Amino acid sequence: MTERASGRTETQLRPTRITRDYLPHAEGSCLIEMGNTHIICTASIQNGVPRWLKGGGQGWVTAEYGMLPRSTGERMRREAAGAGGQGGRTMEIQRLIGRSLRAVTDMVALGELTVTLDCDVIRADGGTRCASINGAAVALWDALSRLRLQRHPMRSMVGAISLGVVDGQILIDLDYNEDSTAATDMNVVMAESGGLIEVQGTAEKEPFAREQLDRMLDLSAAAITKINQLQHKVLETEAG
Repeated sequence: MTERASGRTETQLRPTRITRDYLPHAEGSCLIEMGNTHIICTASIQNGVPRWLKGGGQGWVTAEYGMLPRSTGERMRREAAGAGGQGGRTMEIQRLIGRSLRAVTDMVALGELTVTLDCDVIRADGGTRCASINGAAVALWDALSRLRLQRHPMRSMVGAISLGVVDGQILIDLDYNEDSTAATDMNVVMAESGGLIEVQGTAEKEPFAREQLDRMLDLSAAAITKINQLQHKVLETEAG
């Protein structure tokens, strides 16, 4: 059995805390801390929708993601300062965040409004995309609640978790050291109902077995249920 440096069991989440209304001038915001990964998530509402949605009677939810230069062990260059602008990893993550939140949001109930979710990593220790989704869900719920629409556009919460195979053992909620040595790396996004939104799984060193995949999905569902419970506790309400 692998001894985790943190002392956690294989299926134990890192200590997780969500601080609601972290930036009170935003329509919705929170600070999410999953272990040593800390991310500020905000939701901003604007009138109107992208041109290709105008007149359709529905809204839009999109996301932007970024890491501060010293969110990691060594300073990284700001992407905006680079000649190429945003990198492929950043684009992929912010598209994932947007897809994940749109999957649980009724765009017709939202009306012709655009919600932009900003996820800014201030401290990174693995699992930043998953933590961003978990925090963005809380920020989005608060922002849409304050619109006081006839019905809340979010149908349910959404959660995400990272996991992988390290030394032949499946571990939940990887920190950076675990992630960097994992033979298999996976991110799972699920709606509160248990429906899968996205599964990103890669064998880094050797193929993984179908039985391992099934086990990882089962463990992901259990972990995301715990995250959903925390989201509800923070919001002090029932989604959907």
